[in-house]
Amino acid sequence: MNLRAYLEITRPHNCLLAGVVGLLGAVVASGALPPLETGVLTFLVVVLGCSAGNTINDYFDYEVDKINRPERPLPRGAMSRREALWYSLVLFALGLLFAALISKEAFIFALIAYVAMFLYAWKLKPMPFLGNLTVAALTGATPLYGAVAVGRIGLAGYLAICAFLVNVSREIIKDIEDVEGDVARGSKTLPIIWGKKKAAYLGAFFAVLTVIASFLPVRAGVGAGYYSIIPVDLIILYSAFLILRDQGRESAAKSQRLLKLSVFLAVMVFLAASLI
Repeated sequence: MNLRAYLEITRPHNCLLAGVVGLLGAVVASGALPPLETGVLTFLVVVLGCSAGNTINDYFDYEVDKINRPERPLPRGAMSRREALWYSLVLFALGLLFAALISKEAFIFALIAYVAMFLYAWKLKPMPFLGNLTVAALTGATPLYGAVAVGRIGLAGYLAICAFLVNVSREIIKDIEDVEGDVARGSKTLPIIWGKKKAAYLGAFFAVLTVIASFLPVRAGVGAGYYSIIPVDLIILYSAFLILRDQGRESAAKSQRLLKLSVFLAVMVFLAASLI
């Protein structure tokens, strides 16, 4: 057993970040730190779900990752596909167990999200736009899960909307980055069907929608500190500029990484707005 491969396949830095976002979603929703047990369980449910989702994604993406991500554990032979399948199922099961300890609502929410993760990796990912919407919805659901765990939505609802929109943009741009491998796999992503330029315009459109949606909380009466969202919005607009200027793989990679960063920064802004 290659323990490093078992850790690496989950993309732990991404999952730990997702866990923090889920936990912060609880804080944003309630305006205070959740009870310790609820906070820990929320963090674990999100981290385990993210880990399982990444692992099952690599299981189904084995062939395309030989081209796009040859350094990952499965393409380089550090772990067998059978191991990856069972590993993901164990992670899903553990996540559901912890979700059941929070509340019935938290368990149902996690179950729906986990099923969506599996379906995305299995069938929905190569489908034009539907796959993009699915993974964006799952990302938006991360802070919302923290809100469900504490039984209150609050500002987390606005955060979920912004996270959904920005991740639709990021997923479209990521498809532009991965065109070569997706063509080899036979996927019908938007950049393949429409062409990179048209897909870039759609990705930029959702980036602009995110910026517009980021001002919705102002109507809810948040304090002036929330206006620190403006630098985050500028990052999002810059990422849109990058992909509109150049649809090459390097430019697409930079653009989608900036959008990913913007999600975490936006969570910090929402957190400050909810506590101050």
